[in-house]
Amino acid sequence: MSMIFDLSNLGYWVLLGSGMLLYLVVIFSGGGDDDMDADIDGDLDSDVDGEVTGGGSGLWSVLSWFGFGQAPLMLLLATDLSLWGLFGWMFNAALQTPTGLLSVFVFLGSGAIAFWIGRLLARPLGKIFASFGEDASGDRLVGCVAVVTSKNLPHYTEGKIGQADVYDAAHNFVTIQVSLPHWAQVTPAYGDKILIVDRTEHSYLAIAKDSSDEDRWLADPHRQP
Repeated sequence: MSMIFDLSNLGYWVLLGSGMLLYLVVIFSGGGDDDMDADIDGDLDSDVDGEVTGGGSGLWSVLSWFGFGQAPLMLLLATDLSLWGLFGWMFNAALQTPTGLLSVFVFLGSGAIAFWIGRLLARPLGKIFASFGEDASGDRLVGCVAVVTSKNLPHYTEGKIGQADVYDAAHNFVTIQVSLPHWAQVTPAYGDKILIVDRTEHSYLAIAKDSSDEDRWLADPHRQP
């Protein structure tokens, strides 16, 4: 019992407690600090667009490896800090309160493991926590921009559906079933941005963002699916 409350574990208890507090914030805010996510995503997109002049693609690769852009930032931080505190305390206890370079290795090593596992857990956890603040309105996503997470999007008339991740107007992170209207000519693939334009009984309808299909839809938004 004395090992648990040893002062050498104080830093890890602070990390664990901070992570738990952030989880509470995520729950009561309905899925995470999405305004911050939007700002970071915008900055990262700018970095990627500037790859030729600034090498932004390298920054994006590093941050995406840690899970940035794949889950709400607040949830990602809550997961990383909680795991860092937990693993650090476990390693500290197992090694009977190491000192010197070994303690530094434990601190950095537990952090690296926590960030790696946090990256794997944050996305599915985001879908779970989103339900705390999810609006049940079926049309709430129409007009929102989503990102394709399936291989591609099939046409509605094919009787198949794809998947996409989207933030609604209330900043809830949602994974939806989506397909293309019959008149769509551009087929979005994994990672492409799409615009939700309508809803059917079984799925949402979407078109490729910033495409000729979007131009046609803007000219006649009442097209049939």
